[in-house]
Amino acid sequence: MLQIIKNANVINEQGQLERKVIIIDNGVIQSVTSEDHELPEQSGIRVIDAEGKLVTPGFIDMHVHLREPGFEHKETIESGSRSAVKGGFSTIACMPNTKPVTDNADTVALVLEKARQANLVKVLPYAAITKNELGRELTDFEALKAAGAIGFTDDGVGVQNAQMMKDAMKKAASMGMPVIAHCEDESLVKGACVTEGKFAEQHGLKGIPNESEAIHVGRDILLTEATGVHYHVCHVSTEQSVRLIRQAKAIGISVTAEVCPHHLVLSDEDIPGLDANWKMNPPLRSPRDVEACIEGLLDGTLDMIVTDHAPHSEEEKAKGMELAPFGIVGFETAFPLLYTKFVATGKWDLSMLVQRMTSDPARVFGLNSGVLKAGAPADLTMIDLENEKEVDPENFATKGRNTPFTGWKLKGWPVMTWVDGEIKWSEHNGFE
Repeated sequence: MLQIIKNANVINEQGQLERKVIIIDNGVIQSVTSEDHELPEQSGIRVIDAEGKLVTPGFIDMHVHLREPGFEHKETIESGSRSAVKGGFSTIACMPNTKPVTDNADTVALVLEKARQANLVKVLPYAAITKNELGRELTDFEALKAAGAIGFTDDGVGVQNAQMMKDAMKKAASMGMPVIAHCEDESLVKGACVTEGKFAEQHGLKGIPNESEAIHVGRDILLTEATGVHYHVCHVSTEQSVRLIRQAKAIGISVTAEVCPHHLVLSDEDIPGLDANWKMNPPLRSPRDVEACIEGLLDGTLDMIVTDHAPHSEEEKAKGMELAPFGIVGFETAFPLLYTKFVATGKWDLSMLVQRMTSDPARVFGLNSGVLKAGAPADLTMIDLENEKEVDPENFATKGRNTPFTGWKLKGWPVMTWVDGEIKWSEHNGFE
């Protein structure tokens, strides 16, 4: 069906808002034209009035946890996909720390089939670097790539052995595949649950030091220089990591990186108490680290924004700061949080925020999406920049309720999401 989206505010090449008409046919954007453009006259056209709302490319999240197979009490591929499209995402990449670990072709195929059945969002599976993510033996990279894996990562744990990581990078480089790294030296973090700093001291908790992340970033940058692989750093949270990545990029090493909304908005000084909804890995760091991450995002050292959407059950999170699992949900609050905190306050350009959530992740991972132009897939998000609502986990589409943002008043809520030209969710009609 031919669709016409009229009265859409679109970010133009100069980064300014411009009123446009978007024409979609057969899942593809046919044109993005001025309002006085002569529109086709035929039956069967669906006309959608954006009423001046912002329309962007569909958001792309290259770091999410859908929990299936094995942890369906936390999330399923379907429930996670619902949450993603409600948050304005059209493409998501899911991590392999499932049960069983996504370390074989059959599990990759299972993830892809579950995503096809859900028929909501484009799901791109990562595969594990090592078997069962134990760091002892490489997986079959060729078979995993053939099954549909888009890269290799042991996310959830760091690859502790440098030779193992170098071997993985060599193999991936020979196949033109990226290695995506959770950077964490386990010898420095055992038994710790929050960052090393004021909060940990006040509550008598063992802290996770910044160097536990940065040591692996530095090591892996040197291995990347030696192997020529595309190396991507997960959820950067420290000033030291930002500095190392900036230096590596300056001399041409093939490193890219991501940052999460919570590491841009919150520091350990914001944690109100021993509520495990504030427990994530990497942990909330110092205000200095937050400022370094913001600066890194603005200057392009950090290429993209990801959510690290990590749902857990309420029972698990009720175990308290020391015993509860790490992680918070992120799909449904990501854009409103960053828009309200940084764009509505005049600190960031709207175009920069949208770019870091759309065209930049597409560029880094070579995806055919993330742009709003003729010939591109009709993956779109419509956003109401003015409507202010409170964050209410009871209204989330994800199974997870684990968020530190409950009760926050935010603007910039997605109201409609298209994937390949199909409306998958809208504020008024729900999941279509």
